[in-house]
Amino acid sequence: MSTYVWKAMELTGAQAKGEVDAESKQSVSDQLKARGLIVLDIADKHRSREINLSFLNRVKITDIAVMTRQLATMVSSGMTILRALYVLEEQTENKILCETLVQVRKDVEAGLSLSDAIARHPKIFNPLYVAMAQAGETGGILDEALVRTADELEKEDSLRRQIRSAMVYPAVVLTFALLVLLVLVAFLVPVFVGVFKQFGGSLPLITQITVDISKVVTGYWYLLFLGTAGVVWGFIKWKKSDRGRAQWDTFKLRVPFKIGDIVQKVAIARWSRTLAALTTGGVPILNALDITGRTAGNTQVEQAMAGVIDSVKRGGTIAGPLKEAPVFPGMVGHMVGVGEETGALDTMLSKIADFYEDQVEAAVKSLTSILEPVMIILVGGMVGFIVIAMYMPLFKVYDQIR
Repeated sequence: MSTYVWKAMELTGAQAKGEVDAESKQSVSDQLKARGLIVLDIADKHRSREINLSFLNRVKITDIAVMTRQLATMVSSGMTILRALYVLEEQTENKILCETLVQVRKDVEAGLSLSDAIARHPKIFNPLYVAMAQAGETGGILDEALVRTADELEKEDSLRRQIRSAMVYPAVVLTFALLVLLVLVAFLVPVFVGVFKQFGGSLPLITQITVDISKVVTGYWYLLFLGTAGVVWGFIKWKKSDRGRAQWDTFKLRVPFKIGDIVQKVAIARWSRTLAALTTGGVPILNALDITGRTAGNTQVEQAMAGVIDSVKRGGTIAGPLKEAPVFPGMVGHMVGVGEETGALDTMLSKIADFYEDQVEAAVKSLTSILEPVMIILVGGMVGFIVIAMYMPLFKVYDQIR
């Protein structure tokens, strides 16, 4: 038994509030409705005493996928949307997602549809989610639409985890290499500088550069932090701009060591999987193409979708503009064309997504094997640069003595 604080409105429009002991929020809601009150809010009395570190608590795609599958299960069992949302509030551990569900539930209680309610939270529910829910409500197959949405979210999360796992090794190696480099520059180089002063004369260029870097690190370390923070801030601001985002997306597609290929394959897999889900769910093709472009995560795909939309509006095909878009391989355009001709576009798109997801998995494994020797060479080069720079003056003195 827990204590809940509630707010409600009487039929006359007067506000009412109070406290009640009950097993759950659903029980409180039932009690208030039995008294003829319109529920506005129900909250745990002791919630305000909890420490809220919202910056450490974010909504992961896994959380949304699990919540969506649970909602689909409850809806398919005959439970009302409102009651299902109450249940989700009780068992959702992520506080941000729980608070969002509370707001969605209040909007549904106020008379909004589920799709309209979740559309008010674009940071949590993307356009794909909203469109699938709307199509499910329109066609009377909300449970099926939610299951498809959960499937798409889980597959997208799987793709993200593959990429993150591939980036762990180079990130760890680069971080360790930078730490070693800073230690050498901050502690080892100053020792050699004292020795060099006894020799007199000018230092080799590579040694002088290393000594100057050491002086900056030891004497003006705060400038390094400020400069790094400024570069990161400028990069983030540039990447969020329309021009910067387009340039960054283009650059990612051209990164060597197969990284650009992986970025392209991920974008195509996400595009085809999203469009397949939307068309299967009954979303109108123009809306599906627009949503697919906005959720593809790459401006090159988004621009290609703009051309496809124009073609469809003129009565043309989807495959035509895809064949002309450089971001899409020729195979994609031909497979989409076959899907349009046979009336099995959603099936063909699903096959394209399966193919490129398998390609991403294979490319990630290949990338790991490529990055290992590259990282070793990079670390060795950084340490070797410092060692050679410090010993070159000593070799010079030895030659003079001999």
